[in-house]
Amino acid sequence: MSAASEDMLDVLPPVAEGKARDAAELDALAAAGEPLILRGLFDTWPALAAGRRGSAALDAYLRTMDRAAPVPVMEAPASGGGRFGYAADLREFSFTKRQRPLGETLDRIARIADAGSGPFVAIQMLPLAEQMPDFVRDNPMPLVPGGAGPKLWLGGAVKTQIHHDRDHNLACVIAGHRRFVLFPPEQVANLYIGPADNPPPLSLVDPEAPDFERFPRFREALAAARVAHLAPGDALLMPKYWWHHVTSRDPYNAMVNYWWGEAAAGLENPRDAFLTAMLAIRTLPESERRYWRAMFDAYVFDGSGDALAHLPPRLYGTLGAPGPADRAALKRQLKTNALKS
Repeated sequence: MSAASEDMLDVLPPVAEGKARDAAELDALAAAGEPLILRGLFDTWPALAAGRRGSAALDAYLRTMDRAAPVPVMEAPASGGGRFGYAADLREFSFTKRQRPLGETLDRIARIADAGSGPFVAIQMLPLAEQMPDFVRDNPMPLVPGGAGPKLWLGGAVKTQIHHDRDHNLACVIAGHRRFVLFPPEQVANLYIGPADNPPPLSLVDPEAPDFERFPRFREALAAARVAHLAPGDALLMPKYWWHHVTSRDPYNAMVNYWWGEAAAGLENPRDAFLTAMLAIRTLPESERRYWRAMFDAYVFDGSGDALAHLPPRLYGTLGAPGPADRAALKRQLKTNALKS
């Protein structure tokens, strides 16, 4: 990575800072759809105090809570520079996944950090509520919904390729420094995303060394990007669907994150509706696609209500804001239609 490429990302417009005093405020901030850096949310955490004392202290703290269950470990070869992304064929990834004991993995990460060379190893998405309930008890986060189980991310100087989350994400750094480069959801066409049927879909662009000849529209994505530099004690709120590239900038890094805001299941799931639209609309003649684009714009994406303003509310029907009974009737109709197909 050249210094120029690194500087290009480091000096992007910064993510704004904000505050959340309670769960309602945090949920409102997430619903507003703009990322925010939140400081001071977890200053009383023993895990943060241990992380500030250094890697050995945090490792020792985690070992006291180890219940001997294997932890999820990802590893990428040294030749990849720490990048966790696609392999050359886009069908596989540049890293491996396996389950290993916590103590063994912490020892291995420490040896690699001391040597200053070797593969890139990280614990990823360790479910703390299931495997370290004492951590959750001693390091509470009352601002997120109760079902938002915390995950632990700990490892070396890894780089996670551009991707997005389908849920809101609160990322809390407890050791090391991380840089998040964020792209608004509407930049999807400029990010050159990989196969959707090989989740999670990742961007093909290396933002630290972008190939603008191969990916020219990525310049537009960078023009809309923002950067968040996080130190221990900092939290980043990322509303769902924001694309982000994450760089762990120290030989030892640790973070706890929370996901919440999962979409409804079944007929009300937006992704399923999108896939249905792909099946039903994408291959229609252009003239018909123009009609459906106009219909979606007028009745789905335009929240002003202008398309219905000429009608009395009692005649809005399914194009209005249906109540519970209307929604139930519409779902019954759609299920009946599906059985006929």
